[in-house]
Amino acid sequence: MTGNPFRGILNAAEARGVDLIVMGAHRKQLLRDVFVGTTIERVIRTGQFPVLMVNAEVEHSYKKVMAAVDMSEPSARAISTAKETGLIGEASFSLVHGFDAFAKGKMSNAGIGKDELASYVATERSQVEKELIAFLEANDFDVDNWSLQIREGGPVEAIMEAINEVAPDLLVIGTHSRSGFIKLFLGSVTESLLRSVDVDVFAVPPIRS
Repeated sequence: MTGNPFRGILNAAEARGVDLIVMGAHRKQLLRDVFVGTTIERVIRTGQFPVLMVNAEVEHSYKKVMAAVDMSEPSARAISTAKETGLIGEASFSLVHGFDAFAKGKMSNAGIGKDELASYVATERSQVEKELIAFLEANDFDVDNWSLQIREGGPVEAIMEAINEVAPDLLVIGTHSRSGFIKLFLGSVTESLLRSVDVDVFAVPPIRS
């Protein structure tokens, strides 16, 4: 097909009624930057198909899967879609969520001690954990099968930190139509994330009307 690569990929996918688009990142960094920053981003942003970006050599089925979750409907859909594809099989699951302890800065500026700050952050983390468990239960996900990675900080910071610690071989993300992950993951921050991670990335777009 002629024209923009991303449009050709989407047209071919639509014509064949595929369930999944698989794309590989280039080995050479310069070419990879160009490819990831344009084609893959546009396929995810403008298409309606889940996209698997393959970074690693294929040696075995996915054994450790991590899902980045903001407790939204797209987050739940991303997890469900990942399960439905059959890609993840019997893999172990981790769920990563970054949270902001909003009052921490003001408390620190007010001279609150480290112990009190730590107690406040722990309370916030405990509340987020309860909300995450409620999110999993509301979407009929087996809570006992998830390892919860609840980390103070922004989403990208939390994801990168969790990836470095857990070393998953697949990262699952959901995208929002106008805000949230679509803004975060498909802007300059996402391009940096997609170029930096060595794990495969499974991105699920929202249902488009």
